[in-house]
Amino acid sequence: MPTPIVICDDSSFARKQMLRALPDGCDVEVTFASDGAEGLAAVKAGKAEIIFLDLNMPVMDGYQALEAIRDAGLSPKVIVVSGDIQPDARKRVMDLGVDAFIRKPVNKQEIAEVLARHGVKIFKRKHVQQVEIDTDVRAGCQEVANVAMGRAVDLLARLLNVYINMPIPNVNTIEKNELRMALKYVDQKEAVSAVCQGFIGAGIAGEALLIFDDASFTDMASLMNFHEQLDDAMELELLMDMSSILISAFLKGIAEQLDVNFSQGHPIVLGRHVKVDDLLKRSVSRWNRTLAIEASFTFEGKSITCDLLFLFTEDSIAPLFELISYVMPA
Repeated sequence: MPTPIVICDDSSFARKQMLRALPDGCDVEVTFASDGAEGLAAVKAGKAEIIFLDLNMPVMDGYQALEAIRDAGLSPKVIVVSGDIQPDARKRVMDLGVDAFIRKPVNKQEIAEVLARHGVKIFKRKHVQQVEIDTDVRAGCQEVANVAMGRAVDLLARLLNVYINMPIPNVNTIEKNELRMALKYVDQKEAVSAVCQGFIGAGIAGEALLIFDDASFTDMASLMNFHEQLDDAMELELLMDMSSILISAFLKGIAEQLDVNFSQGHPIVLGRHVKVDDLLKRSVSRWNRTLAIEASFTFEGKSITCDLLFLFTEDSIAPLFELISYVMPA
């Protein structure tokens, strides 16, 4: 009998990548789930001796799915596969009784070692099971961004010793007049401050924006051990520190996956204590169309919110998608 396996991830690219990473020659029956609720339903239906589970998903995330699986008295082998690699994220899922934690992107050797280490018996199959998955380069871009965002969040979480609710990056090709819609979260804020930084490499160019809610400065100062009274100079230093950490780590995560190098320009303060509309006018007025990767961060137990936005020039979209197509599973 084939071993029933559920691959639960909201990214079709990640699901296909996970399928291709299963050990060669294993006799499996694969069910796909695009969120935790679908994953839970598949487990309840007896379709999972093993479930590979992402953490950051819509509808029901991996944490909620894990709790629901345990509350229902179900006991599949649960292997978390996530781009969220913060120490607290790993600890939380291990406390919920998972069998292994694997960081994205996955590879065949690691999957084989984890399955063997946890006593999962894989039978040799007589024929190759063909599974078709709807996927495209846009989905690949989403997954590459998700992995890069996980590394940026992990670095910041370790530096600040805090748990960050890792966002699911939004990836869209948008017109200039649609950009405000991509910033729904920070658009609700009374006043924000922002830093922008240009980047270029391998025929790809753009600018990154870190948009910081002004109400977050007090808690951020505490996390970064600033104990003096906040003034403009200190707020500016906090803003520059945050942008340096997140922008550099995200670009490094993209570069490592695509085997490219990015050069970064000097960070520029785009605005202080202003409305989002003012920032957008200063940043993108020369662009008509862009590929936007956006993610909003919140810090657990802290009144800190910020938005990280990467805008790729229109001429960069084709070479970026071409590079991503090279790393997509065959």
